[in-house]
Amino acid sequence: MTPAINSARHAGIAFQLHEYQHDNAAPSYGLEAAEKLGVTAEQVFKTLVVSLDGKQLAVGIVPVNSHSRLGLKQIAKAAGAKKAVMAAPEIVERTTGYVLGGVSPLGQKKRLPTFIDTSAQAWSTLYVSAGRRGLEIELSPDDLAALSLGQFAALSA
Repeated sequence: MTPAINSARHAGIAFQLHEYQHDNAAPSYGLEAAEKLGVTAEQVFKTLVVSLDGKQLAVGIVPVNSHSRLGLKQIAKAAGAKKAVMAAPEIVERTTGYVLGGVSPLGQKKRLPTFIDTSAQAWSTLYVSAGRRGLEIELSPDDLAALSLGQFAALSA
């Protein structure tokens, strides 16, 4: 049981877990998840952590598809900051409590301001990491926003 799953269970929301055999040689954890789960890459979202103005961390949740990536200017604007850069991997792992490739927006050790790409609202359910590689949680975009205290914003560059 991961903190992400415990968070969803405690909130009493509807969700489904999807487990697959993770391949350590996979070039993209998110695209691997979409392929192994048999869903479109636009419906699987990755959780990225950024540093805002060198002072505060924030979470950006964007689709894993190859033509979407987190726009650093977009997340800075959404957060009311001047500049965003990707946070260092060791800071991400220490702050969230998850390993890279398994960072979930749910149940993080430290709650961070969270922003979800508006494309998530097009789906009745979407997939995010459930807290470890090879495990995804499927839930509604509104439940994701409620559990993560996230705001929807245009984040894709």
